[in-house]
Amino acid sequence: MSSPKRIPTGAAPVFGHNPFGALSSAGLPPAPETPASDHGQRIETKPARKKDRGRVDIIRQKAGRGGKTVTVVKGFVGIGLPEKEQLAKAMQKSCGTGGTVKNGQIEIQGDKRAEVARILEEADFRPVFAGG
Repeated sequence: MSSPKRIPTGAAPVFGHNPFGALSSAGLPPAPETPASDHGQRIETKPARKKDRGRVDIIRQKAGRGGKTVTVVKGFVGIGLPEKEQLAKAMQKSCGTGGTVKNGQIEIQGDKRAEVARILEEADFRPVFAGG
């Protein structure tokens, strides 16, 4: 075998040709000026007020279910079955459990009140923990 070829690392000419090397900035608009004090700082704005879609009750039930705990969401006003099913699907996915929509209520398996409340708040509902 022959010795490997070495590439010089000194002040040798640059590889290839730079097509933009001969260009000048003459005739271009000036760059926008940004104040040095705002550089790297975030401008905080007030969040838009959420639309309030009403109060819903979150209940933990155990009676009549063979000892199993179920989180029930009820009290929906003004939404149809397809939207309830969509909310139930999001809750099931977030909680990692099963669930269903029965008699206008969403039932999620297990005591998942915190996760269910978070999803309802994201959907602009006002969750309230009721007795149960």
